[in-house]
Amino acid sequence: MRKKVIVIGAGIAGLASAIRLQHAGYNVEVIEKGKLPGGKMNRIEKDGYSFDLGPTLVMMPELYREVFELAGKDPDDYIPMQRLDPMYTVFFGNDKEDRYEISSDLTHLMETLETISDRDAQGFLTYIQKIYERFIVAKEHFLQRPFRNASDFYNPFMLRQAMKLRTLSSADKFIGKYVKNERLKHMLSFQTLYIGVSPYNGPSLYSIIPMIELLYGVWFLKGGMHTMAKALEKLFVELGGKITYQTEVEEILIENGAARGVKLSDQIIHSDYVMCNADFPHAMKNLVKDQKAKGKKYTDEKIDRMKYSCSCFLMYVGMDKKYDQVDTIHNFFFSEHLKENIDQIFSGERIEHPSFYVYMGSKIEPSMAPEGKDGLYVLVPVSDLSTGDEKWDEETISYYRTKVLDTLKTIEGFENIENEIVSESYMTPVDFKEKLNAYNGACFGLRPNLMQSNHLRPQSKAKNCENLYFTGSSTHPGAGVPIVLLSAKIAADELMLDDGTLGSALTEGGA
Repeated sequence: MRKKVIVIGAGIAGLASAIRLQHAGYNVEVIEKGKLPGGKMNRIEKDGYSFDLGPTLVMMPELYREVFELAGKDPDDYIPMQRLDPMYTVFFGNDKEDRYEISSDLTHLMETLETISDRDAQGFLTYIQKIYERFIVAKEHFLQRPFRNASDFYNPFMLRQAMKLRTLSSADKFIGKYVKNERLKHMLSFQTLYIGVSPYNGPSLYSIIPMIELLYGVWFLKGGMHTMAKALEKLFVELGGKITYQTEVEEILIENGAARGVKLSDQIIHSDYVMCNADFPHAMKNLVKDQKAKGKKYTDEKIDRMKYSCSCFLMYVGMDKKYDQVDTIHNFFFSEHLKENIDQIFSGERIEHPSFYVYMGSKIEPSMAPEGKDGLYVLVPVSDLSTGDEKWDEETISYYRTKVLDTLKTIEGFENIENEIVSESYMTPVDFKEKLNAYNGACFGLRPNLMQSNHLRPQSKAKNCENLYFTGSSTHPGAGVPIVLLSAKIAADELMLDDGTLGSALTEGGA
């Protein structure tokens, strides 16, 4: 008889781990509180416009494709992609010379860098060489493996590898060794915000993120990012898996030190294993009610004292025209006070000069807006709820909305933007907390600082409870869609390792 696994949450990591386990022969059921798959990779539809709720930018497409290939499927049948070139535009002001289209084609990229400075172009190449060495170490020894026991990290070989990562300086300081121009430094360091950490105090290792963009490119999923969530759902069901929507798990049942299923509002579902894709801090505080299973490290008090990533204020704005003056679908608007802006995000102050990101998927995907019109997805990085002073009432929303529109009005083509809005909705940190169970509204989970990374980050296998596993952005190896897909692989492998099935042939007929 096949063993049963309950997966809590149909986020990307939850679905990917469910597919891996279903393919390996387990009887897997996913229980999701929302109406749609994807978690933060969800979709908002309003007034004929369609918006990706959270993630918008595809990096490392091979990790997106891997789970489909595992199941013997052609990923192109599920998640058709196209490479973007240029990848995005960076705006430092409203003049033509204040904007830079960034390409992952080395020839075009070097031409752009040389317009800034030959010396900084040379420094960029040195930065790429240095960070690539560290990327290989991270990929081979840290990102794709669990740290179940302390000895998995604290041994001579792994400590030597850790020394090679040289994580003690910040991304900004590391890049600043080789690149002196402030604008170029900003272009090579802001990407740490993709995982919710500041480039000014986050570990320098995270400067691998711009390296991955620039060496391997950025891609677009046909239909938008929610295509990935729907494709994972489709594959899971094709493999025989079951998904139950609009059903919230109230508790993970733990008996005699082992997870035995889940408690819903109206029933108990027993299982051999539980895979939790709910945000780890939320799950440990609200779903794991057995004090021994929490352990000493993840008591309610310690969960509250942990450091959390930044959050986001998102605007989903339907427009009555297209914006042909901007060619790229991804656009970053930097404040001239960028360091002050980012420092205020992580100190909890109201941001005086916010930088923001504008995504116009409808420029490349007509189904995302009515004919002849564009939809604007606007993301402003802001403090999480445990750090920030904002109440996120109408006044706060109006404040950031005005800041964004006032900046866009200075850009050619957007001068009349406020009068061109025909549809509007928002997501605030409170919404991320209440609708998606993101603890403290932190969009990227636990902050990946040195004390919350690698072996010090929550691991896939519960430390103080058998048959319970975790996956998602607050667990090792961290946040970002490609990384949580690695988290799903690690978590599924950990479960199968304990069950004695890792590497065995359990795929014939799903038996």
